[in-house]
Amino acid sequence: MPIKLIVGLGNSGEQYLKTRHNAGFWFLDELSNGFRYDKKFNAQYAEMYLSGKKIHLLKPCTFMNLSGDAVQKVMNFYDIFPEKMLVAHDELDFDTGVCKLKKGGGHGGHNGLRDIISKTASKEFLRLRIGINHPGDAKKVSSYVLKPPAKKDKSLIYGALYKAERAIRILIEEGTEPAMQFLHSD
Repeated sequence: MPIKLIVGLGNSGEQYLKTRHNAGFWFLDELSNGFRYDKKFNAQYAEMYLSGKKIHLLKPCTFMNLSGDAVQKVMNFYDIFPEKMLVAHDELDFDTGVCKLKKGGGHGGHNGLRDIISKTASKEFLRLRIGINHPGDAKKVSSYVLKPPAKKDKSLIYGALYKAERAIRILIEEGTEPAMQFLHSD
């Protein structure tokens, strides 16, 4: 089933631009530099074409825990089902620079995913999980995700995003399994 919508999760605003929590935005910026603000979605929006297929790109302009509002609006406007959506987000449970695709599942404590699941009434969408590592203490998570990564970590993340961009092309052209095999291989 081809993907029609790719959502990147992050927080809007200059102060959040370089923080780990914006890894989903960073990924969408790798896919397109043609984003513009769309008032009806309250999001940065762009379109791209891969293998002749139009794909909508969305970066919600709300805070992370309200991401589902913009997602629901774009899905309703373009008549997109959750199964045709991929959400790119930061992942504390993976080492920095590890990216993996996953179909369905819960929110795992991620507030952006929690809101998207709530607003779309579905867990059945693809996720691109972008590893940012865990600070080691649950009490430090909020401050950790809202800080920029160290130079070395940023380099690892962007290397993984480059590979993930190639995996998305495989996903569109060949399907989920080949994309997962490519992305999850060393």
